[in-house]
Amino acid sequence: MTGFEIGGITVQRILEQEGPLFDPLTFFPTLTKDVLEENRAWLEPAALDPATGKLVLAIQSWVVRTRHHTILVDTCVGNDKDRPAHPFWNRLRGEAYMRGLAALGLSVDDIDVVMCTHMHVDHVGWNTRLENGRWVPTFPRARYVFSAAEFAHWSAENAKAPVPPFIDSVLPVVEAGRADMVADDHAIAEDIRLEPTPGHTPHHVALRVGRGDHEALFTGDLIHSPLQARYPELSMRADFDPAQAAATRRRVLECACEARTLLCFAHFPSPSRARLSRSGSGFRAESVG
Repeated sequence: MTGFEIGGITVQRILEQEGPLFDPLTFFPTLTKDVLEENRAWLEPAALDPATGKLVLAIQSWVVRTRHHTILVDTCVGNDKDRPAHPFWNRLRGEAYMRGLAALGLSVDDIDVVMCTHMHVDHVGWNTRLENGRWVPTFPRARYVFSAAEFAHWSAENAKAPVPPFIDSVLPVVEAGRADMVADDHAIAEDIRLEPTPGHTPHHVALRVGRGDHEALFTGDLIHSPLQARYPELSMRADFDPAQAAATRRRVLECACEARTLLCFAHFPSPSRARLSRSGSGFRAESVG
């Protein structure tokens, strides 16, 4: 899979899944049928599937390669994970992810850093894989960069009731001694740094890469669909704090529009990267091929 360069840094994708997944009116609880219909023409077919009426989402990792590091941003759903709440992700046995890694000329041993924007089911799955009945780090030589505060939040939640993605995809990494618990503005390397983007989870972080005119922002779940660029106040059903998520999204998108920052999205349909222009009181995400 081809990628692109920005300021001497190479960026590529590993696509685990792409297709129609969720009903938009369920996914966005405050979205009305009228607003959906107003925007259907431009959403279809790339971001809204005409056949099913569902949002088209990608589930993917970004690979960021510098002269010194190969960094994996988020790790999708993973194989063999018990996910009964999400039948289409339950106990997957797919080959797409590892084939995608190999297509970039990489093996699991080549990843230096795994960075998770947050600890939801579709962002931590390939952190671990099943080996002889045990969950072990998929990338054995990598340091896994986690927000310390995000980890503390999910640790507390898991103490109240089991959180399967935390149990099978985060804790084994910590127990193996591969985790680095960091501040929400931690610098992974020169010109590669975390940026606090709370709301979707209490300590969700984005990743800013490069500087000045050569800068990209990996958004994680700050935003899921081009419809949220047009309406930044539109929050999705799993947001921990919908009002905070909307305020964070508005702030980040305003800055990105002004600076013409390249946005690399976790879930936008391919090519999953865009620059913003203004559209009404929101923005238009103009895809960059």
